Amino acid sequence: MDKWWGNQGKRLKPHEGLDLCMYQTHQNQTLFLDEQTKLPSMYDGLILKIMDDFIGKSVILEHRLNKNGPSRFCTIYGHILPLSGLYEDKAVMEGEILGTLAPPRNLQRNLPPHLHLSVVWISSNISIQPLDWDSMGKLKGLKWIDPLSLI
Repeated sequence: MDKWWGNQGKRLKPHEGLDLCMYQTHQNQTLFLDEQTKLPSMYDGLILKIMDDFIGKSVILEHRLNKNGPSRFCTIYGHILPLSGLYEDKAVMEGEILGTLAPPRNLQRNLPPHLHLSVVWISSNISIQPLDWDSMGKLKGLKWIDPLSLI
């Protein structure tokens, strides 16, 4: 429930993903991600939705791990600027670039550019089109997975 940016206060609701804004090289050098950082798809998939978020856009990808199962395995890439050729129902390959990090808006001066990565099983009976970040935090048919277990 703790914020890692700005005043580092409390969140209004639990965080449903992982925020990545820096990494460490093999030489122990800490480097920050920026607006030039290219963001690849973790797996082959189909773009289900591209939606606004409070910094940029979020892209929801479905990965066919469980065809015709009771739920869909999805990754969500938040706070990005999708490439111009990215659209809903487009198939993407593992490693294909989805976009770059969105620059923080003026109101988020204390918030560095970062990727918000979420991994979730979405029940097959949930319609994707009305989903947004507010509704995803309230729906019972979503099972959030810790992205660290997959990367």
